Amino acid sequence: MKNFNEAIADRRTVYAFSKESPVSDDKIKDLVEHAVKHSPSAFNSQSGKVVLLFGKEHDKLWDITLEALRKVVPADSFAPTEEKIASFKAGHGTVLFFDDNGIVEYLQKEYSLYKDNFPVWAQQSSGMLQLIVWTGLENEGLGASLQHYNELIEAEVKKAWNVPESYKLIAQMPFGKPTAAPGEKAFTPLEDRISVFGIA
Repeated sequence: MKNFNEAIADRRTVYAFSKESPVSDDKIKDLVEHAVKHSPSAFNSQSGKVVLLFGKEHDKLWDITLEALRKVVPADSFAPTEEKIASFKAGHGTVLFFDDNGIVEYLQKEYSLYKDNFPVWAQQSSGMLQLIVWTGLENEGLGASLQHYNELIEAEVKKAWNVPESYKLIAQMPFGKPTAAPGEKAFTPLEDRISVFGIA
């Protein structure tokens, strides 16, 4: 098992993966449940929600996405889009991330002084949850990427998996056993990104 710094550094966007998995679906389910339970949220709101798809359910998601894109992408330039969606469908599963707007709206009413902040805080919380899940998947030998087809597929996704209307779709994370290494990653110099004061 990698240490924390290694796991964070090795978490990368992976687009090429297969339907195989080095760990069981139950292990993946446990990993996601642990992330959802322990991910931080403002006011302990726990507004982050997840739908986890395997097998035919995972395939169905990307079929829905493909058909939604077919309606908006010109036919003569659709081939690259179809290839991209096929690469996601080639994975083992998908994590769907949602925010429960009902919780956010309740907190806005209860704590009106902070009402403008709660949607922002919910997004920040979702980002932390996504990172925890993504890093956990990587630590188990799975590659993943983060996708955002939200507005195109949200209504159909809610219908297909009986998702409450108050849930807002935030992101899709297809994953599977990597079949190719991610590309090189360039880093901006840290001195351009971090300032430190008062270090002993």
